[in-house]
Amino acid sequence: MISSAAMILVGVTGGVATGKTTVATMFRRYGAVVIDADELAREVVKPGKPAWRQIVRTFGRQILNPDRTINRHALGAIVFHDKKKLRRLEGIIHPRVAREQERLTRQASRSNPKAVVVYDVPLLFEAGIDKRVDKIAVVTADRDTQIARLKKRNGLTRTDALRRIKSQMPLSHKRRRADYVLDGTADRKRLAEEVSKILAELRST
Repeated sequence: MISSAAMILVGVTGGVATGKTTVATMFRRYGAVVIDADELAREVVKPGKPAWRQIVRTFGRQILNPDRTINRHALGAIVFHDKKKLRRLEGIIHPRVAREQERLTRQASRSNPKAVVVYDVPLLFEAGIDKRVDKIAVVTADRDTQIARLKKRNGLTRTDALRRIKSQMPLSHKRRRADYVLDGTADRKRLAEEVSKILAELRST
């Protein structure tokens, strides 16, 4: 465990397009320190960095944009059709993201030993990160909502949206392992109230 005796590290997860980022933003609004795994992943794969070079060697230069950044949609189209390739990509990115998350968590602990640090991470269970956090909050949504959000947000077809959803652990499994479950389809006011209650409980422990 990399948190201090007083600091609490909370993993916020769920399924794709369930509302994790919305919930993490609410935690930040109420004073928690938020670390975004997707932001860290984008940082570690910037052009020229070791992860970028390994990804290009593994998947080819066709996954690059003209400015040499990785085209996430092109790479996603490859890995979400092939579990072995997905695991290979995760093996490149996850260890580097984990090291950066640990650095930022220690930094937050030094700044405020009683901080509540929220780690917004889609693959918390899949990557074994659940073993490194103190509490787990799972954000859920029904499958139709996930599909509709993926079609609107990512321009995916229904088939591709379903493939993306099914590449992750079922939400029912995640709910059973959660300390807190939040409905990502609830109206913003109700969701914010739930986040506020959770944060108050965490601070009182």
